Amino acid sequence: MEYKNENKQVSNQKYDCLLFDLDDTIYPLTSGLSKEVTKNIQEYMLQKLCIEEAKVPELCVSLYKFYGTTLAGLRAIGYQFDCDDFHSYVHGRLPYMMLKPDPVLRNLLLSLPIRKVIFTNADKTHAARVLSRLGLEDCFERIISFETLNSTDKGTVLVDQDASESERPTELFDIDDYCSRPNADLELPRTPVVCKPFEEAFEQVFKIANINPRKTIFFDDSIRNLETGKRLGLHTVWVGTSHRAEGVDYALESIHNIKEALPELWEVAGENSESISYSGKVSIETSVIA
Repeated sequence: MEYKNENKQVSNQKYDCLLFDLDDTIYPLTSGLSKEVTKNIQEYMLQKLCIEEAKVPELCVSLYKFYGTTLAGLRAIGYQFDCDDFHSYVHGRLPYMMLKPDPVLRNLLLSLPIRKVIFTNADKTHAARVLSRLGLEDCFERIISFETLNSTDKGTVLVDQDASESERPTELFDIDDYCSRPNADLELPRTPVVCKPFEEAFEQVFKIANINPRKTIFFDDSIRNLETGKRLGLHTVWVGTSHRAEGVDYALESIHNIKEALPELWEVAGENSESISYSGKVSIETSVIA
C-alpha cells in the first residue's frame, strides 16, 4: 500500500518501522476483552473438543505457556479441528463494544511518518474489528495475522462432533504428565502453527514486510514475545507495565506513553512533518507467498 506522505526518510534514521502486537497492547488489558476471549476458548475446548470440564482451565494455561496460543498448543498435542472454526467461535461472539474509539492513540500514530505494522497471532477478521472499534483502520500499513503465517492449505480437520468417544483421536500428548515430571525424558511436541513467540514467525514477518529488525521497535504485552524479538535484533517495548526486564528496552504503562518514552521518534521525524496515512482501509495480509 502506498504512503500519502511524500517526505523521504533519511537512510541513517535510527528507526524506520514500528511493529505492534494487537490485543492488550493497542488497547489495554483493563478493557475486559481478553477475559471474554479466554472464556470463549475454554467453552470451545469443552463443547467442541469434549475435554473434561475440570481440566480445561489448567490445560488452557499450560498450552498458552508452552506454545504462545491455546490453538497452537491444542494442535501440537494432537487435537484436530478447523482453525477457522476455532477463530469463529472464540472471536466471532466477542462483545467488541467493550472497545471505544481512541483518538489520542490515533493522533500519536498519525503524527509519526514511520512505517507501522500490526503483528498478531489472532485471525484477520478479529484484527479488523478491533482496529475499526478503536478508529485506527488507516493508521497501519498492514496487518500480519494468523492467516498470513499459516496458509489455509495445510489441511486442518474439524473434529466430528457426532463421533462416539471411541472414534475420537486418542493419540494425545499428555501435557499434564510433562508438567508433573519436569526432569523426565519427555519432549514437547512441535506445533504445526506458526505464531509468536517462536522465531520462525518473526523471521517470516521480517521477510513479508521487508523489516530490518535493527531499525524496528517492537511493542508487545508478552515478555516471551519480546525476548524472542530482542534475540533477533528488535528494539523492544513492554506495554502494560512500568517495570523493565531482561530483553526489554522500554516499559510503558500504556501505549499512550510512547511520546514520553521515545521522544526521539518525533525528533527524527520533525514535529512539522506531514503524517503518514494510508489510502483506504489497512492492508490485511492473508497468505505467505513461498
